[in-house]
Amino acid sequence: MKMHYQKKTCLFVLCVIATFTSYAIENMAEQLIIAKDKVNSAILKFEMTDKTRWSYHLSRYENEEGDITSSIEQYSPQDSEPWLLKQLNGELPTEKQIKQFAEKKQIQHSTQNGVRNSRLKLRKLINQNSLSLVSTGEKYFVLAFDVSIDNLGKEAIGKLQGELTYHKEQQFIEKISIWNNAEFSPMFTANITELAITFSFLEINGAVLIKQNEMKMKGSFAYFTEINETSLDQFSNYVYQIN
Repeated sequence: MKMHYQKKTCLFVLCVIATFTSYAIENMAEQLIIAKDKVNSAILKFEMTDKTRWSYHLSRYENEEGDITSSIEQYSPQDSEPWLLKQLNGELPTEKQIKQFAEKKQIQHSTQNGVRNSRLKLRKLINQNSLSLVSTGEKYFVLAFDVSIDNLGKEAIGKLQGELTYHKEQQFIEKISIWNNAEFSPMFTANITELAITFSFLEINGAVLIKQNEMKMKGSFAYFTEINETSLDQFSNYVYQIN
């Protein structure tokens, strides 16, 4: 009689666990559907933000194998020459350097064919079909996704992974992190052993703007040359330009 009771108890516990597990799986699947929809809306929100209507300051830092360069730039879309070099390697730039900088920026703008949005294409970067839920909380949810970056070549496919952090209240993607899970070769004789890229964003009155880009990369080129690069772009003082 006692053994029969124990069997019934075990069967009941197993049924409860199975029911709870089934409910948890269904709940996770439902949350993922909602999260995917919100991510798609967030990407659209970023795409619809006209970056050319915002003035800002841009602080750049690069370190290539110990060769360090830095600059502070200002973008003012209402000016005839929107880009201005404010500082170069910690010093005031010369008139020649300011002119060369403005000409370089003008060429870059021309090659982009006047596209209003930034060159960062979230819809291409984030494979929405591969999104999976990592965690969810009161203020954020985190999703993992497969990454494909055209500039890194076909050899990098399957060797990059990413995560995004979605801000629930302000309804935008606040952070994207990308890293490699294996070595890859973006071009002949080049080998990347470590790659970490982070994009962070901010939301201002419905507009989604880039706050910071950071990239760290290690590897080798032509078998003997070391690759050890760090770059950091920080955007600040955003002001919307009406005219």
